[in-house]
Amino acid sequence: MKYVLIGCGRIAANHLKAAVQNGLSIAAVCDIVPEKMEELLSKFGLEKDCSIGRYTDYKEMLSCEKPQIAAISTESGLHAQIALSCLEAGANVIIEKPMALSLEDADRIISSAEEKGLKVSVCHQNRFNMAVRELKRAVGEGRFGKLSHGAVCVRWNRGDNYYEQARWRGTWEQDGGCLMNQCIHGIDLLRWIMGGKVSEVCAFTRRQFHKNIEAEDVGVAVVKYENGAIATIEGTTNVYPRNLEETLYIFGQKGTVKLGGKSCNKIELWEFEDESVDEGEIKSLTEEVTDIYGNGHISLYKDMIEAIDSGRTPFVDAYAGRSALELVLAIYKSQKEKMMVKLPLEDFACTDMEGELWV
Repeated sequence: MKYVLIGCGRIAANHLKAAVQNGLSIAAVCDIVPEKMEELLSKFGLEKDCSIGRYTDYKEMLSCEKPQIAAISTESGLHAQIALSCLEAGANVIIEKPMALSLEDADRIISSAEEKGLKVSVCHQNRFNMAVRELKRAVGEGRFGKLSHGAVCVRWNRGDNYYEQARWRGTWEQDGGCLMNQCIHGIDLLRWIMGGKVSEVCAFTRRQFHKNIEAEDVGVAVVKYENGAIATIEGTTNVYPRNLEETLYIFGQKGTVKLGGKSCNKIELWEFEDESVDEGEIKSLTEEVTDIYGNGHISLYKDMIEAIDSGRTPFVDAYAGRSALELVLAIYKSQKEKMMVKLPLEDFACTDMEGELWV
């Protein structure tokens, strides 16, 4: 399949690696900074491959290359408009998280894809982690009994230099804060693993240390599910002096599980009432990863290719991306309105937070 990549920044190497390892035909890359394209290609020994197009205008690239799959790894605020252009050009789309910064834009992507019969997959790649899959299976099999509560903690570090590297980071128009950028993977896992529909959210967010950004650098939320379970979300980029953890806890009447590691790639606690002797390997399951992004991009790309070939829905489709986005936006709305927010949200956007006063 003919593949193009739009955006050659921080996460782009994970996309190109996944494309190469899954045998996609790399037709072109695009970035407004030409040096970034060459730097990315050189990581894979492709800098001298003249058959790979280099573009600074993604619309020109789409018109000239007519790809079957287009991946988007630009700043978050551009995801929606680029995705809509890719769909209009007839390309299936892989979008880095978050898929958009407003529910209106997420719905436009979903409608366009369905109208044109194209696939959209959103990069919540940690769903493919072996530890996560085992946990999801245990919940699905009812091994927890009645779910009591869950918790996700993303305790990371981002210094001022991180935000200064790109002016869009931490802005409401192009990024959002730590919950939308760094913590949305854990938020997605919490919502997906616990199942059921979220009915209410109550949250507080703050900008404690990073005075050079608009959005939050710490947020805490309580989530209520329609099935009666509750959960907490804690996310921050304020941990000194380095990333500390990303952990996911699920507590039930008959089971307790804790996932940890750099990207919820390790089972740190696995206890069930119906535990069998065959579960020794599961209890010590660790998937080696080289960075906080994990290995899931490779599996997500493989799944997307298979979805296109077979005509089925991708494992992490646009509706999954919308669900994670909605929960973060509900947290933002709760902070803005200083009250509990009911779901589903009719509409909300990161830009609705502009002018929020931090106290």
